[in-house]
Amino acid sequence: MLDVYDYDNDIWLCHSKRECNGRSAFEPAIYTLREIEAFLLMNPSEIVTLILEDHISSQDGLTKLFDKSGLRKYWFPVQDMPRNGEDWPIVSNMIRNNRRLLVFTSNRSKESSEGVAYQWNYMVENQYGDVGMNHEACNNRSESPFLYNRTRSLVLVNYFRTVALPWTASTEHSHGLMDVLKICHIAAGNRWANFLAVDFYKRSEGGGVFQDTDMLNGRLICGCNDVYACRVRSLSNPSFTF
Repeated sequence: MLDVYDYDNDIWLCHSKRECNGRSAFEPAIYTLREIEAFLLMNPSEIVTLILEDHISSQDGLTKLFDKSGLRKYWFPVQDMPRNGEDWPIVSNMIRNNRRLLVFTSNRSKESSEGVAYQWNYMVENQYGDVGMNHEACNNRSESPFLYNRTRSLVLVNYFRTVALPWTASTEHSHGLMDVLKICHIAAGNRWANFLAVDFYKRSEGGGVFQDTDMLNGRLICGCNDVYACRVRSLSNPSFTF
């Protein structure tokens, strides 16, 4: 998840327009995208998804950025993305066809003008910040379609505080995250999250983000409680594929 802005005759990563200045702008986006390109090159079985909060108004800005980064060769074309809740290709097919980079933009116009998928045509998302950490209710983000809208095939769950608090993350990841994933599973029409956004992902008091991600992958891949159970199943049943 990256916030991109026009700044200093280039495209930069910033958290807000106010922060896109000489003191607090993070770096030109091309540097991060080249790191991603290097990662995909060195890890031919990995898939990366970029969700862009897109504030770029320069002509064909995203197109030029991704062409310059070398990421086009991994691009999953928007015309082949499922539009009405249909299934995505299985991971092995995406790897075989080298369509290992999915890119979504928050700017509706970019889908038709630059061929970058408009996020809300494909996914639903819960509210970010303190509201999104409520384990008794899962509310959709205002820009998102309703969580139960099954014409959007991807589900993103946010779980991080409005103001980042590193000293509470260990407890929250180990004792609250699973509850939010379960309540959002129900709110999304019994669909598990495809994406999970957190702060301080390494912090936990045991299990935490890694354990919950293993659970999500297990549920999504084979309906099991853990992704490792899917591996056991694939070994015992050669016809089962990821």
